[in-house]
Parts: sequence; structure tokens; C-alpha cells
Amino acid sequence: MAERGRGLHAKGGSETRRRSFGGAVLRLFGMIFVAGVLLLSGGFVVFCVNIFTARPPHIYETDAIVVLTGGSRRIEEAFALLESGAGERLLISGVNPATSPSGIQKIIGGDSQLFECCVDVGYEALDTHGNAVETRQWIEEHGYQRILVVTSAYHLPRGLLELRAIDPDTIFVGYPVAMSEPGAPWQEDLRYFRVAGLEYLKLIGAYIRARTDLPVLAPAAEGK
Repeated sequence: MAERGRGLHAKGGSETRRRSFGGAVLRLFGMIFVAGVLLLSGGFVVFCVNIFTARPPHIYETDAIVVLTGGSRRIEEAFALLESGAGERLLISGVNPATSPSGIQKIIGGDSQLFECCVDVGYEALDTHGNAVETRQWIEEHGYQRILVVTSAYHLPRGLLELRAIDPDTIFVGYPVAMSEPGAPWQEDLRYFRVAGLEYLKLIGAYIRARTDLPVLAPAAEGK
């Protein structure tokens, strides 16, 4: 009877240890999950503060200008910078193949002669990574060293990340285009928060890919 009691006690102790170990593992995973959520949430807050308060640089001594298409007022802002002498040429990267240079010029207005002589229209890029590839080729053709990058404020962090990853020898200066017009209704800000959330996730993916070179995170166009 004593031996049987000792056997039951040993079995019970082993079962308790297993439960205790399993509980510790669950608690550890729970803590890691909570820490990850807090880290991502904190990063998103910082990201939103940065993009909603982003302002153009006061001084941007650059050789040329690149605008990454995809948002409102980007091309108009970039061409105005070209007219003001911020760079000697402008690349409009990622233009829809169905859009002609003359069609762009008619939409944005401005100096048509300047547009004809000093604006290059790129049709190769399908995404932000493609913008970086197209821009690097253009930079190599012209021998530029400092580039002013014009795009929406929410898109600028990822645009600069992609450009600097693919062309670390060139200096890229960001020029954010405001996310909304001054005096826009508050509903517009809510819409931009949704846009910012999606862009934040894309930025994390681009950062991980740039640091790890994982094929699974490679842009779809890269595999073609």
C-alpha cells in the first residue's frame, strides 16, 4: 500500500509539473503577443504623427526631381518645384501606359516648353519597388547624386526606404505632399487614417524584405 501511495504521489507530481510548464509557456507566448501588439501600436502612432505633421524641407540643394505617381497633387507639386529651379530635370515614375506626356501636361498646366525639354515620363514601374528600380536607372543615365523625392506624406517613408535600399550611393531628400487640403472636412482625416494603416503594414513588409531579402516578400513584378 505504501509503494502504491508513493507511485500515485509521483504520478501526481509529474502531472502537476507538466501543467505548470504548459501554463508558463502559454504565459510567455501571451506576454510576447501583448508586447508585439504594443510595439506595433506604438509604431503606428509615431508613423501617423510623422506623416500628419510632415513638412517640406526648407533647403533642398538637389540635382533633379523624381515624383512617385499614385496620389493627388503629386505631379503638380513636382512640376512646380521644377519651375522654381529645385532640379534640372523631373522624372514622373510609374505612369499608366495609356497616359501620354501631352495628356499629363494638359492636366497640370504650367510651362509647356519646360515640360517638353526637362520632363521624363517612366512607364515601367508597377509599384513602389518598381519606382525605385526605374529611378535608379534614370539616375545612372544622367549621373545625378542628389534627388528630391516628391510623393504623398504617407507614402514618403516607404518610398525613401525602397530608394535608399536599391541605390545607397545616391542622396534622396524627401518632399512630402500634404495628405489633405487645408480646411478639408474631418471625414477626410478619418479616411486618411485608414490609408495610413494600410501603408504602415506595407512599410513593415518593405523594411523586413530590405533587411532579410526573403523571396516570399519580393514584389510580384520582380519575379517576372
